[in-house]
Amino acid sequence: MKIAFIHNEKKIGTGAHYINDLMSKCMKESGVTVKNFYPTHPLIDPPVHLKGLYNVLFFYSLLEKKNQILGFDIVQGTTYTPLAFLPFSIPTVSHFGSTTWGFLRSVPATKPQEPLGDIWVRLKKDSVIKQLNLRTKRPLRDVAEIEKLVATRVDAVIATSEIVRKDLLDIGVEPDRIHVVPNAIEDYWFEGKPLQIAEQPSLVSLGRIGSDVFTLKLKGIDRLIDWYQNHPSVQKLTIGITVNHALVNWFQTHLPNHRFFPNLAKERIPALLAEYTGGVLLIPSRYEGFSLSLVEGMSQGLIPVVYPVGIAPELIKNGENGFLVESQAEGKKFIKYLLALPKEERLRLALAAQESVKKFNSRIITKQLLAVYASVLKRKARGPSPS
Repeated sequence: MKIAFIHNEKKIGTGAHYINDLMSKCMKESGVTVKNFYPTHPLIDPPVHLKGLYNVLFFYSLLEKKNQILGFDIVQGTTYTPLAFLPFSIPTVSHFGSTTWGFLRSVPATKPQEPLGDIWVRLKKDSVIKQLNLRTKRPLRDVAEIEKLVATRVDAVIATSEIVRKDLLDIGVEPDRIHVVPNAIEDYWFEGKPLQIAEQPSLVSLGRIGSDVFTLKLKGIDRLIDWYQNHPSVQKLTIGITVNHALVNWFQTHLPNHRFFPNLAKERIPALLAEYTGGVLLIPSRYEGFSLSLVEGMSQGLIPVVYPVGIAPELIKNGENGFLVESQAEGKKFIKYLLALPKEERLRLALAAQESVKKFNSRIITKQLLAVYASVLKRKARGPSPS
């Protein structure tokens, strides 16, 4: 089997880029031929309202490699990236780790008078964000429309959670074309020493936290600040991916007992988390398609308090390996409960959290992906169903 992977050359330390690289490596080890293809011709820098179309059109430059790519068995891209190859006979698969329409649906406008609105006003006053709301959501809406077009035209769609599967069903993707395959995490997350529970629990946040007002709100930075502020004497650790240096400085200045490691090399994180085992992992996002940070944190014995986003509703069993919450108040209740637990009870929850995520091993997920590809090729060989 020969798979052409289409994704962006820009390497960001989380998300789809890690998944593409990890799955490419694992499939090669399984005897599959995998080659990555990246767009190489940047377009003229457009105004803000055309950024969405710019991102889409960027991938059409791959048509210069059309003859090479069409020599593969399958083209796989991330969300809209296989768009240029839909007119050809080659089978196409699109991997949806999340959906842009999920982002748009989940992020409300900032209203200073509403709960947590004062946090956004303060962040703007302190020049962490430039405005309380995006000037325009047109780029996101354009991308969302193209994502929908691609999702309904490709031969198969991979959804990383039931939440993403529902997103895809809602926009008209045929149920038998959707395959739920979760993301994997790297092997080094499973290679640590036996858990050693910290004497005092801490509050921990991991992962991409956004940069502008929309992405910060998507990742629930206001919710995180609220939870942090509720426990000024508790030690806090944030390992966050962001290009907003003002936000990093603000966290360091305004939140007591807090350490912030921005843009840390991912393979260094497990060793850093070792002293926080048995602490509380905070996932305050308003939307996640999967949430690698949740799985990675649980693999290190952190006990999650998480909104029902991404894989969390399928993974978390309240009181057994963490807690799902529906509100800030409910989150505060469970955080307080976990901070007061005896060490042996935190160990029980930490071990259960760690055990829960062993199924996200890369070799297990690779087998599931290869099964999807095999089904796509089999279906394509049969030809279109009779009407």
